[in-house]
Amino acid sequence: MRVLGVNAVFHDPAAALVVDGQVVAAAEEERFTRRKHGKLPVPFATWELPEQSAAWCLAEAGLSPEDLDAVAYSYDPALAPPVGPDVTADAWEGLRTLYAERAPLFLRTALPGLDPACVRYVPHHVAHAASAHLAAPYPSSSVLVLDGRGEAASHLAGRSVDGDLEILAAQRLPHSLGLLYEEVTDHLGFRRSSDEYKVMALAAYGKPAYLRELREAVRTTGDGGFTVAPIELHTLAKRRGKHEEWTGEHADLAASVQLRLQEVLLELVRWLHAQTGDRDLTMAGGVALNCVANSVLAEQGPFERIWVQPAAGDAGTALGAAMHLAHALGDRVAPMPTAALGRGWTDDELAAWLATAKVAYERPPDLAEAVAEVIAADGVVAWFQGRSEYGPRALGHRSLLANATRAANLERLNDVKGREQFRPVAPMVLAERAGDIFEDPMPSPYMLFTHRVRPAWRDRIPAVVHVDGSARIQTVARDPEPLVARLLEGVERRTGVPVVVNTSLNTAGRPMGDDPRDALECFGSAPVDVLALGPFLVRRRAFTRP
Repeated sequence: MRVLGVNAVFHDPAAALVVDGQVVAAAEEERFTRRKHGKLPVPFATWELPEQSAAWCLAEAGLSPEDLDAVAYSYDPALAPPVGPDVTADAWEGLRTLYAERAPLFLRTALPGLDPACVRYVPHHVAHAASAHLAAPYPSSSVLVLDGRGEAASHLAGRSVDGDLEILAAQRLPHSLGLLYEEVTDHLGFRRSSDEYKVMALAAYGKPAYLRELREAVRTTGDGGFTVAPIELHTLAKRRGKHEEWTGEHADLAASVQLRLQEVLLELVRWLHAQTGDRDLTMAGGVALNCVANSVLAEQGPFERIWVQPAAGDAGTALGAAMHLAHALGDRVAPMPTAALGRGWTDDELAAWLATAKVAYERPPDLAEAVAEVIAADGVVAWFQGRSEYGPRALGHRSLLANATRAANLERLNDVKGREQFRPVAPMVLAERAGDIFEDPMPSPYMLFTHRVRPAWRDRIPAVVHVDGSARIQTVARDPEPLVARLLEGVERRTGVPVVVNTSLNTAGRPMGDDPRDALECFGSAPVDVLALGPFLVRRRAFTRP
């Protein structure tokens, strides 16, 4: 079966293609349009479809729209509140439903030749769940989904056995942990539904001074659900203006909501484990991108293993919807092989891009060694290799790399990217060396868990150590990532440290770089020393010469 998955309802529009049970391609629309998150999460934007990413997925597989057996749309309007006589009610929610109901016709316009009758609706949280339990390398698992909202709920807990999902609990709106975290994000002067990771980072600078108030407002119900009472955030901390400096009370609010989130998640997973007795837990939904909370669940929760979908936000529902529908139609769906599911270019195509840009470049005999030399000499490298990552994390394909041994590189990279200085950067480390440097590390190829840095190493890799002594690590195995592994080996030979700073290839407010033009533009507009574009190196002096 050839199944295209589409996410378009809220934000992060994306498309994914599953053919005969195999994930072939997946990409977010923002990588094509260069508009962060693709669109605003408002009802008026529901009609906007991931036209370019869907067309690319089909082209990557050599298919046309009429070749598709089914299209899976990751939202079921039949589950949303009924549309009343006034579509403006409840912040125009009825308009969102009306647009979703007409999605098959919109898709026919976006993908000429598509039969609208092949479009199937997949409930939003079922799509999230499938992106976890069907994509994970486990035949059976418990499943937890938490986000802002779906059609009428904000949470799903269940169990998957051989791909079949049994829903054990779901929390109906208005109660939502994701929406609470969004409210705090907005109150702290950051962008709602976009900057929640900034709250997570800021939390490390504060203390949970308002935990009592949050415990009173947010409670589990003992049946797999929870309640969230309204909270007057201004009584806890003054609202921060967008361009105002944050204060201790802002950090304390961030710390309080982060800790209460962790406590509630622990209660939810303990309830779920009591129902299933499973060894493994799979997770998706925007809340699953909270790597600090994920680590608490791994350390203190009852499950032996946790797998988190790297595209855990709404973009991942395109993949989940396609996998769910493929399974429902009888295909044996294989686990997700990698997060590198986006666009890639041949060496000849990359050389043509460089020729068009009229920049001098070289092709070193060993790219990994050449780049390791630059990093050891404290250069910043724009790293563009292979297919782009699906999801918000740069995983060694679209990255900015730097020397982890120099503390100044944290401020330096935040300046390059235009980010707040309280935000940490992440380390890449060889999987076999992770235990030497970090406490109790687990395989973390998708950078979705944090670990304490061992005291003996904190002064050796200061650029990647957060204020609380933790780091959000990416473990690199040789099999799927031989080039990055050799790069890390080369850096270790020169510095004694098998760790490299890895942050996304972009500047503030822009999506991660995806195509060669994005890489060249980032390199040309930011103080980056070397661009590694496939097998080619462009050095700053060559880029700027007359």
